Amino acid sequence: MNPKVNFFFDKGKKWHKEFEKLRTIVLDCGLTEELKWGCPCYTLQGSNIVLIHGFKEYCALLFFKGALLNDSNGILIQQTKNVQSARQVRFTPANGGIRQIIAREGTLKAYIYEAIEVERAGLKVKLKKMEEFIIPEELQKRLDKKPVLKKAFNALTPGRQRAYIFYFSQPKQSKTRESRIEKYIPQILDRRGLND
Repeated sequence: MNPKVNFFFDKGKKWHKEFEKLRTIVLDCGLTEELKWGCPCYTLQGSNIVLIHGFKEYCALLFFKGALLNDSNGILIQQTKNVQSARQVRFTPANGGIRQIIAREGTLKAYIYEAIEVERAGLKVKLKKMEEFIIPEELQKRLDKKPVLKKAFNALTPGRQRAYIFYFSQPKQSKTRESRIEKYIPQILDRRGLND
Protein backbone atom coordinates (compact mmCIF):
# COMPACT_ATOMS: atom_id res chain seq x y z
CA MET A 1 0.00 0.00 0.00
CA ASN A 2 1.26 3.42 -0.96
CA PRO A 3 0.62 6.02 1.80
CA LYS A 4 0.24 8.75 -0.87
CA VAL A 5 -2.91 6.97 -2.05
CA ASN A 6 -4.52 6.45 1.37
CA PHE A 7 -6.59 9.64 1.20
CA PHE A 8 -8.58 8.12 -1.66
CA PHE A 9 -9.80 5.35 0.65
CA ASP A 10 -10.89 7.61 3.56
CA LYS A 11 -14.01 6.52 5.39
CA GLY A 12 -17.17 8.46 4.72
CA LYS A 13 -16.50 8.66 0.99
CA LYS A 14 -19.05 7.29 -1.39
CA TRP A 15 -17.96 3.82 -2.52
CA HIS A 16 -15.62 3.46 0.50
CA LYS A 17 -16.28 -0.27 1.02
CA GLU A 18 -16.11 -0.99 -2.70
CA PHE A 19 -12.83 0.93 -3.09
CA GLU A 20 -11.25 -0.87 -0.12
CA LYS A 21 -12.19 -4.30 -1.44
CA LEU A 22 -10.98 -3.49 -4.98
CA ARG A 23 -7.69 -2.24 -3.50
CA THR A 24 -7.20 -5.51 -1.61
CA ILE A 25 -7.97 -7.57 -4.71
CA VAL A 26 -5.58 -5.63 -6.95
CA LEU A 27 -2.75 -5.57 -4.41
CA ASP A 28 -3.10 -9.36 -4.00
CA CYS A 29 -2.08 -9.59 -7.67
CA GLY A 30 1.37 -8.12 -6.98
CA LEU A 31 1.02 -4.75 -8.70
CA THR A 32 2.59 -1.49 -7.50
CA GLU A 33 0.17 1.10 -6.14
CA GLU A 34 0.65 4.67 -7.37
CA LEU A 35 -1.39 7.87 -7.49
CA LYS A 36 -2.26 9.04 -11.01
CA TRP A 37 -5.03 11.42 -12.09
CA GLY A 38 -6.06 11.61 -8.42
CA CYS A 39 -6.89 7.88 -8.38
CA PRO A 40 -5.15 4.70 -7.27
CA CYS A 41 -3.36 3.32 -10.30
CA TYR A 42 -1.70 -0.08 -10.29
CA THR A 43 1.38 -0.63 -12.39
CA LEU A 44 3.81 -3.31 -13.50
CA GLN A 45 7.36 -2.01 -14.00
CA GLY A 46 5.99 1.49 -14.62
CA SER A 47 3.26 0.44 -17.06
CA ASN A 48 -0.37 1.15 -16.11
CA ILE A 49 -2.47 -1.99 -15.69
CA VAL A 50 -5.62 -1.03 -13.74
CA LEU A 51 -7.12 2.01 -12.04
CA ILE A 52 -9.81 2.32 -9.38
CA HIS A 53 -12.18 5.23 -9.85
CA GLY A 54 -15.64 6.34 -8.89
CA PHE A 55 -18.43 8.37 -10.36
CA LYS A 56 -21.83 9.46 -9.13
CA GLU A 57 -23.64 6.39 -10.50
CA TYR A 58 -20.93 3.73 -10.19
CA CYS A 59 -17.41 2.83 -9.16
CA ALA A 60 -15.16 0.88 -11.46
CA LEU A 61 -12.00 -1.06 -12.03
CA LEU A 62 -10.55 0.23 -15.30
CA PHE A 63 -8.23 -1.94 -17.39
CA PHE A 64 -5.97 0.27 -19.52
CA LYS A 65 -5.68 -2.36 -22.28
CA GLY A 66 -9.08 -3.90 -21.63
CA ALA A 67 -9.83 -4.10 -25.35
CA LEU A 68 -7.19 -6.84 -25.57
CA LEU A 69 -8.65 -8.98 -22.77
CA ASN A 70 -10.69 -12.09 -23.40
CA ASP A 71 -13.93 -10.97 -21.78
CA SER A 72 -15.36 -14.49 -21.38
CA ASN A 73 -17.64 -13.29 -18.55
CA GLY A 74 -18.99 -10.31 -20.50
CA ILE A 75 -18.24 -7.84 -17.70
CA LEU A 76 -16.07 -5.28 -19.51
CA ILE A 77 -17.70 -2.02 -20.58
CA GLN A 78 -16.43 0.54 -23.05
CA GLN A 79 -16.87 3.83 -21.17
CA THR A 80 -17.85 5.78 -24.28
CA LYS A 81 -17.79 5.01 -28.01
CA ASN A 82 -14.63 7.11 -28.32
CA VAL A 83 -12.58 5.09 -25.83
CA GLN A 84 -10.36 2.82 -27.89
CA SER A 85 -8.28 0.84 -25.39
CA ALA A 86 -9.61 0.97 -21.82
CA ARG A 87 -12.51 -1.08 -20.48
CA GLN A 88 -14.25 -0.95 -17.09
CA VAL A 89 -15.90 -3.39 -14.74
CA ARG A 90 -18.62 -1.32 -13.07
CA PHE A 91 -20.24 -1.73 -9.69
CA THR A 92 -23.47 0.00 -8.66
CA PRO A 93 -25.86 -0.34 -5.75
CA ALA A 94 -28.34 -1.83 -8.24
CA ASN A 95 -25.99 -4.69 -9.15
CA GLY A 96 -24.95 -5.41 -5.57
CA GLY A 97 -21.92 -3.09 -5.19
CA ILE A 98 -19.68 -4.59 -2.52
CA ARG A 99 -21.47 -7.96 -2.60
CA GLN A 100 -20.85 -8.26 -6.32
CA ILE A 101 -17.17 -7.37 -5.90
CA ILE A 102 -16.80 -10.09 -3.26
CA ALA A 103 -18.66 -12.59 -5.44
CA ARG A 104 -16.49 -11.77 -8.46
CA GLU A 105 -13.15 -11.65 -6.64
CA GLY A 106 -11.78 -14.70 -8.48
CA THR A 107 -12.97 -13.40 -11.84
CA LEU A 108 -11.50 -9.95 -11.20
CA LYS A 109 -8.15 -11.48 -10.26
CA ALA A 110 -8.21 -13.61 -13.42
CA TYR A 111 -8.79 -10.47 -15.51
CA ILE A 112 -5.98 -8.64 -13.67
CA TYR A 113 -3.55 -11.53 -14.23
CA GLU A 114 -4.53 -11.59 -17.91
CA ALA A 115 -3.91 -7.82 -18.11
CA ILE A 116 -0.47 -8.38 -16.56
CA GLU A 117 0.31 -11.03 -19.20
CA VAL A 118 -0.88 -8.70 -21.98
CA GLU A 119 1.58 -6.09 -20.69
CA ARG A 120 4.44 -8.58 -20.31
CA ALA A 121 3.85 -9.77 -23.88
CA GLY A 122 4.16 -6.17 -25.08
CA LEU A 123 0.76 -6.24 -26.79
CA LYS A 124 -0.62 -2.92 -27.97
CA VAL A 125 -4.12 -1.83 -28.87
CA LYS A 126 -4.28 -0.83 -32.53
CA LEU A 127 -5.56 2.73 -32.30
CA LYS A 128 -7.31 4.57 -35.08
CA LYS A 129 -5.10 6.94 -37.00
CA MET A 130 -6.09 10.61 -36.99
CA GLU A 131 -7.06 10.34 -40.67
CA GLU A 132 -9.75 7.82 -39.69
CA PHE A 133 -11.62 10.30 -37.49
CA ILE A 134 -14.36 12.35 -39.08
CA ILE A 135 -13.66 16.04 -38.66
CA PRO A 136 -16.86 18.03 -38.27
CA GLU A 137 -17.68 19.98 -41.41
CA GLU A 138 -17.68 23.28 -39.50
CA LEU A 139 -14.14 22.67 -38.23
CA GLN A 140 -12.89 21.52 -41.64
CA LYS A 141 -14.19 24.75 -43.23
CA ARG A 142 -12.35 26.83 -40.63
CA LEU A 143 -9.14 24.86 -41.14
CA ASP A 144 -9.40 25.29 -44.92
CA LYS A 145 -10.02 29.06 -44.64
CA LYS A 146 -7.27 29.75 -42.06
CA PRO A 147 -3.95 28.07 -42.87
CA VAL A 148 -2.50 29.34 -39.57
CA LEU A 149 -5.29 27.57 -37.68
CA LYS A 150 -4.76 24.39 -39.70
CA LYS A 151 -1.03 24.48 -38.96
CA ALA A 152 -1.68 24.98 -35.23
CA PHE A 153 -4.30 22.21 -35.15
CA ASN A 154 -2.00 19.79 -36.98
CA ALA A 155 0.81 20.62 -34.52
CA LEU A 156 -1.33 19.40 -31.59
CA THR A 157 -0.75 15.91 -30.28
CA PRO A 158 -3.13 13.28 -31.70
CA GLY A 159 -4.87 13.05 -28.33
CA ARG A 160 -5.54 16.79 -28.24
CA GLN A 161 -6.79 16.73 -31.83
CA ARG A 162 -9.15 13.86 -30.98
CA ALA A 163 -10.45 15.70 -27.90
CA TYR A 164 -11.33 18.74 -30.02
CA ILE A 165 -12.91 16.60 -32.76
CA PHE A 166 -15.08 14.74 -30.22
CA TYR A 167 -16.07 17.93 -28.41
CA PHE A 168 -16.90 19.82 -31.60
CA SER A 169 -18.85 16.83 -32.99
CA GLN A 170 -21.17 16.39 -29.99
CA PRO A 171 -23.83 19.05 -30.62
CA LYS A 172 -26.64 18.15 -32.97
CA GLN A 173 -27.02 21.67 -34.34
CA SER A 174 -24.45 23.20 -36.67
CA LYS A 175 -24.83 26.58 -34.96
CA THR A 176 -23.73 25.09 -31.63
CA ARG A 177 -20.78 23.31 -33.26
CA GLU A 178 -19.71 26.60 -34.87
CA SER A 179 -19.92 28.49 -31.58
CA ARG A 180 -17.80 25.85 -29.82
CA ILE A 181 -15.18 26.03 -32.56
CA GLU A 182 -15.15 29.84 -32.42
CA LYS A 183 -14.65 29.78 -28.66
CA TYR A 184 -11.64 27.45 -28.87
CA ILE A 185 -9.81 28.95 -31.85
CA PRO A 186 -7.54 31.10 -29.61
CA GLN A 187 -6.65 28.02 -27.56
CA ILE A 188 -5.84 25.99 -30.68
CA LEU A 189 -3.70 28.86 -32.00
CA ASP A 190 -1.83 28.80 -28.67
CA ARG A 191 -1.31 25.06 -29.33
CA ARG A 192 -3.16 24.10 -26.15
CA GLY A 193 -5.52 21.19 -25.75
CA LEU A 194 -9.19 21.36 -24.87
CA ASN A 195 -8.56 21.08 -21.12
CA ASP A 196 -5.14 22.79 -20.88
